[in-house]
Amino acid sequence: MTAWTPKLIASDMDGTLLRSDETVAPATLEQVRAWGEDGVPFVLATGRPPRWMLSIREVVPEGVAVCCNGAVQLDLGRFEVLHEHAMDVDVLRHVTAELRREQPGTWFAVEYGLEFRHEPVYQPRWDVDAPGVAVATLDEMVSAPAAKLLARHEDLPREEFLDLVARAVGDRATVTNSSSDALAEISAKGVSKATGLADVCADLGIGPADVVFFGDMPNDVAAFEWVRAGGGRAVAMGNAHPDVLAVATDVTARNDEDGVARFLAGLRG
Repeated sequence: MTAWTPKLIASDMDGTLLRSDETVAPATLEQVRAWGEDGVPFVLATGRPPRWMLSIREVVPEGVAVCCNGAVQLDLGRFEVLHEHAMDVDVLRHVTAELRREQPGTWFAVEYGLEFRHEPVYQPRWDVDAPGVAVATLDEMVSAPAAKLLARHEDLPREEFLDLVARAVGDRATVTNSSSDALAEISAKGVSKATGLADVCADLGIGPADVVFFGDMPNDVAAFEWVRAGGGRAVAMGNAHPDVLAVATDVTARNDEDGVARFLAGLRG
């Protein structure tokens, strides 16, 4: 491929920008800062909610983060939500009722920007006692629009459960996954990391042809397809899920081998 220079660098966080110990490699930070000095902005695009972005601000103190798989745009510097594409109450009620009917062992949680609510039986894996986290009934959770609905099953295999969720949800919402658990991440219809990145790029006057995006999990696939179709570079990590590798334009080293830094250094020549 001929020499190519991006006008925007975007990256997933877990399994991509972050190493397994949840740190960012010095070499990666050096590349992000060097490109930034050349006028190339860096955008985070993650399934994480805004409340999980506090720690990354220690190394990426400013810029825009696309959170909740495209549903929320967060200003990292001011730590303010810029835009939100929430699921409306009718969809939340319909989807949860349908999933509970199809598989009674499904338990739910919702993200409301900086707030998180989960059913008593739902077993969150992180920040159980953190501020903004609370137990609620399903009726309470679906009584207000939410940035993301989480559906978890503790017994079914991951792929079986995700297929069940996709069938039950149909075209009412967007279903994806970013973990090895039987955990479905459900957003408003049409919302994905692709739409979130497209919104950021539109604000900056940048098209997908000038974007390089790094990712590793199925919730990155839509963004990979958007970047690739537009002529940009969709870069899968060496540890990426097969679905991501299948739509990548490039493959770099694993996250624990500073894959993002290596690829960006290569672009500089």
